[in-house]
Amino acid sequence: QLKLVESGGGLVHSGGSLRLSCTASGFPVDYYSIGWFRQAPGKEREGVSCITSSGGFTSYADSVMGRFTISKDSAKNTVYLQMNSLKPEDTAVYYCAAKPKTFIATLQPNWYDYWGPGTQVTVDS
Repeated sequence: QLKLVESGGGLVHSGGSLRLSCTASGFPVDYYSIGWFRQAPGKEREGVSCITSSGGFTSYADSVMGRFTISKDSAKNTVYLQMNSLKPEDTAVYYCAAKPKTFIATLQPNWYDYWGPGTQVTVDS
């Protein structure tokens, strides 16, 4: 069974950068479309970015467009989320999720089958 683990979260000042990692075990990450999501206290989980299994298509939420970049390293079985120009409103628990056997990807959390436990990102001003 696929297992996902996020890492790379932490505390950063406004304007700073972090790179989150989503490392898969049990199956090659290339079999899955991967999404990054976040959930702030008292708010619903929202889609941040996603990438298809081929890596040929990516999508971003409007709130992170131009600041965040999703990428994949198949050799390391890891998907990354590079986050630049961070803002206090980016503070949340960030999760990665996976959907097998598909050629598409979406920012809808209910579409995904497997989830990691999350990593906390805190941006102070």
